[in-house]
Amino acid sequence: MAEGKTDRRVRRTKALLLQGLMQLMETKDIKDISVKELADLADINRGTFYLHYNDVYDMLAQIEDELFVEFHGIIDRTLDPASHAPRTTLFEVFSFLERHKEVARVMMGPHGDLSFVNRLKDLVQTRLDNILAARRAVEHGCYLESFAVSGCIGVIDTWLAQPAPPSPETMADLCGTILERGLGVS
Repeated sequence: MAEGKTDRRVRRTKALLLQGLMQLMETKDIKDISVKELADLADINRGTFYLHYNDVYDMLAQIEDELFVEFHGIIDRTLDPASHAPRTTLFEVFSFLERHKEVARVMMGPHGDLSFVNRLKDLVQTRLDNILAARRAVEHGCYLESFAVSGCIGVIDTWLAQPAPPSPETMADLCGTILERGLGVS
């Protein structure tokens, strides 16, 4: 019974810290955020912070790693070179982003983490390369992949910035149409 309370308190503490970190990263780079400032904003003791993280960089890395575990699962489950349906993958990606909208928006924002965006790009580009290679050899495929991945990241960035963005279904259809016409990956 006590273990359930501990888990709930840990989840609550981490949620408060995440909320505080995202709030601070709206206006500051990670290098300019102190543990004291974050702990004060989350209304916790600095010692409590250090029970979970070594520093703000460790916290950011753990947050990113947790997101990437889920994102990898989506990509592994939906992005199969043999039977790729881009709208399914896109719907899952936009649903994932909708669930983690605030974190994704901050991470991709002006004070966000460029390594986070690059990890997203690298993962998707590698998988897209496998799909195109399985379908047929594409002349200048690396440019098409780069264009598609950067374009999708740009669309995601714009979508995250909207106060009332279209649904994941709408975005999957839009991006799916663009990819199918431009890359022939339908």
